[in-house]
Amino acid sequence: MAQGKVEICGVNTSKLPILKEAEKEALFERIKAGDEQAKEEYIKGNLRLVLSVIKRFGASNENPDDLFQIGCIGLIKAINNFNTELDVKFSTYAVPMIIGEIRRYMRDNNSIRVSRSLRDTAYKAIYAKENYIKRNMKEPTVQEIAEEIGISKEDIVFALDAIQAPMSLQEPVYNDGGDALYVMDQISDTKNKEEKWVENLSLQAAMEHLSDRERHIITLRFFEGKTQMEVAEDVGISQAQVSRLEKNALWTMKQYLS
Repeated sequence: MAQGKVEICGVNTSKLPILKEAEKEALFERIKAGDEQAKEEYIKGNLRLVLSVIKRFGASNENPDDLFQIGCIGLIKAINNFNTELDVKFSTYAVPMIIGEIRRYMRDNNSIRVSRSLRDTAYKAIYAKENYIKRNMKEPTVQEIAEEIGISKEDIVFALDAIQAPMSLQEPVYNDGGDALYVMDQISDTKNKEEKWVENLSLQAAMEHLSDRERHIITLRFFEGKTQMEVAEDVGISQAQVSRLEKNALWTMKQYLS
């Protein structure tokens, strides 16, 4: 994406409004009442959020104007589905939806199309893997997946590689002036279910040093494999708060165990 670009899809990005929290809340009340003008104002007030997301796709060959338009679709979907009763910031909720919309667009418009047979193979492998983990509480090998679905392991590896783009778990997807939102915060933790330290009795003793809320969060995250977003909805706090409480809890447990 060109540096210093101030106009995308005819929108002068340097003049986009910045809404205060009180203004956002007031607009959302009007939106829930069916006020289309309020919805338009809310969209304009969050276009900077779309811009911050599409910057991470700057290395792609996609047209920035196209990505901006697709990102706006994700923004509108987020507005339509956002629950104001949850203690979650709109930006935290909207960013994954905007990213998902852009990724679907890039996948569907990729010049190198993934064949239907490859997709079917990949999805069969993913389904078999999930079922294996549920039964055995551990990750299967490619050979075990191959035996489960009757497809060669070479074909499975090729199919899985064809449908996914590699990404670092430590890659930040959004930063709203506070704690960054990372890729690893958006996925479930299934591997930790099989780690030996979970079975260690000293872990239970370490958890006794946590507050009730911290203990509940650690249980949801590392024993039930929930994402931070899912935990936030369960506990009724923001994802940023979950992240901070999780880090504090893990530090407390580490001090006890060390």
